[in-house]
Amino acid sequence: MDAESASSHSSNSNNNNNLQGSRLSGTSLEKIVAESPPESYKVYKRRWLLLGVVCLLNCSNSMLWLTFAPVADKTAEQFHTSMDMVNWLSLVYLVISIPVGFIAIWILDTVGLKCAVILCAWLNMMGSVIRIFSILDFLDLGSLNFVYLLVGQCLCGMAQPLIIFSPTKLAALWFPEHQRATANMIASMSNPLGILIANLLSPALVQKGKDIPLMLGVYAGPAVFACALATLGVRDKVPPTPPSASASHSNSPSFFGGLKLLLRNTSYIILALSFATGIAIFTCFSALLEQILCVNGYSNFFSGLSGALFIVFGLIGAFFLGLYVDRTKKFTEATKIFLCLSALASIGFAVVSQLRNQSYALATITSLYGFFGFAIYPVAMELAVECSYPVGEGSSSGLIFVISQLLGVVFMLLLQSLAVEKKDAPFSTCTSAIGKALDWSTSTLMMAGICSLAACFFVAAFHTNYKRIFAEISHDFSVNKTEEDFAVTAEK
Repeated sequence: MDAESASSHSSNSNNNNNLQGSRLSGTSLEKIVAESPPESYKVYKRRWLLLGVVCLLNCSNSMLWLTFAPVADKTAEQFHTSMDMVNWLSLVYLVISIPVGFIAIWILDTVGLKCAVILCAWLNMMGSVIRIFSILDFLDLGSLNFVYLLVGQCLCGMAQPLIIFSPTKLAALWFPEHQRATANMIASMSNPLGILIANLLSPALVQKGKDIPLMLGVYAGPAVFACALATLGVRDKVPPTPPSASASHSNSPSFFGGLKLLLRNTSYIILALSFATGIAIFTCFSALLEQILCVNGYSNFFSGLSGALFIVFGLIGAFFLGLYVDRTKKFTEATKIFLCLSALASIGFAVVSQLRNQSYALATITSLYGFFGFAIYPVAMELAVECSYPVGEGSSSGLIFVISQLLGVVFMLLLQSLAVEKKDAPFSTCTSAIGKALDWSTSTLMMAGICSLAACFFVAAFHTNYKRIFAEISHDFSVNKTEEDFAVTAEK
């Protein structure tokens, strides 16, 4: 071994020793990265096209999910069915995503991202088109036309896990280290953006039951376009050359092997339980917001506005936190701080929501709840990958989603059972479609308690090394080059 090679080998050994003694966070991580010899990796412009396809599919799927929720009474009138049956058009997503979630994990980590995206696109498109059958005269089934809607929603529900689990896999396969959290944030937050659009668009399109056909056609448009874009635009399973160390030296275990590793990983289990609890509480909050507020005299318009602020500020929070974490790699610190702040916001909501004439305070608290809560989602998903590496990204993020769906069903039943009829509610604005005015004070306190317990548990119990970053640095990875950089180098 010559002197130069020996020196390089010694330097690499010292770096590896430093890594093993480091928590890989904050300034220590930045120092180690700076000391590591650079190795170049190429990234491709078409990663942004793929990101756009995933975002469009995620947004379209969530729009299809909640198409009927804002106009449930008019949908029931148009199809001569009950409100409970209309509610199943949304609940079917929750039920189907649990068993299909495991299939989606297997497809992402075994077959690949390309297959998952294209399959999702076709299921999403077919579901949106089948829903239109319910208003076509030549396919009329009379009183059974509602079945078309239910079948279409089932297909869209099958597509949901495929696209919900994709952001972490997409970020890992196509984006360099310094863009992964941002890419994950953009792809993940397109889902609540679709929810926001559905809550605003459905009431705007449907003034009466006869407007339902127009709404179905409008919602099918993005699904058809996304399907065409995915089928024609997603050509590669992986990029021609990897964008980072972890992508080039991927040694992910098999599907069942990965699940076994996850279930034996204490740090991952703590993160999964805490974060899944937060997602489940957010699902319940979104579903019950109107019913919680109407009993104290708040209008449906204000409830809708509060829901919109919840999502809009959540998108803003996710954007800035994603940029911050991409630069600092402080996944754990950011998740712990924002989880605690969202727990405080949930306590504030539990108290203020039971008071009358507190519109400004409620709007502020709801905005802060969304800002801190939604911001955690993409960061926590990246943290799940870091603490569970080399398990596939689809497995680490998918299992959290499946757990959150199960907890969502449990919490929804629990919160509804705790709500009791409020006999003296002179200021109630609850409509006949919602039912009798209920006292949700115990339920909101329960939500705040569960959220606070999850935050305390996570802060006290969660500790981890950043295994993926460790693997990249220990193999001497750092700077990534774009296609333009390579072109300039070739010319020289």
